[in-house]
Amino acid sequence: MPSMMRGTTDNGLLLPVPDDDGRPFWEFAARGELRVQSCAACHRLRFPPRPCCPHCHSFAGEWRRMSGRGRIWSYVLAHPPLLPGYAEHAPYDVVLVELSDAPGIRLAGNLVASPTAPLGSVDRSRLRIGAPVKVVFAEIAPGVHLPRWQLEHS
Repeated sequence: MPSMMRGTTDNGLLLPVPDDDGRPFWEFAARGELRVQSCAACHRLRFPPRPCCPHCHSFAGEWRRMSGRGRIWSYVLAHPPLLPGYAEHAPYDVVLVELSDAPGIRLAGNLVASPTAPLGSVDRSRLRIGAPVKVVFAEIAPGVHLPRWQLEHS
């Protein structure tokens, strides 16, 4: 897997900048897996990733695979864009998703119509708190896969 460099994609979108604790999250994402760090001692989940468990203070950790399903816990429509690469997408959503199998763990991302659809591809009338979603992964640069969210149909 190529190293992830600071910067932006060819079209100006931000690339993730993983640290040592978060690097496994991005490596699993590149394989199409959503995983959350777990304490190997007390087995409680933690996000964002960090070296020490905030509950029992153990330094032993592991990565637990998640179902990739959740509900929109909150959202915002971003406008005006703060960075030039996002201007063509405005207004676009930023959602906070609480994972179904990890209550209390919330991940930020974007709601999209399909894994390769652009930001803002979901009609804003469908955006609502509590809406069920599933994770999809978009390759935004060679070897860099970003978790995004797609509405689940009931």
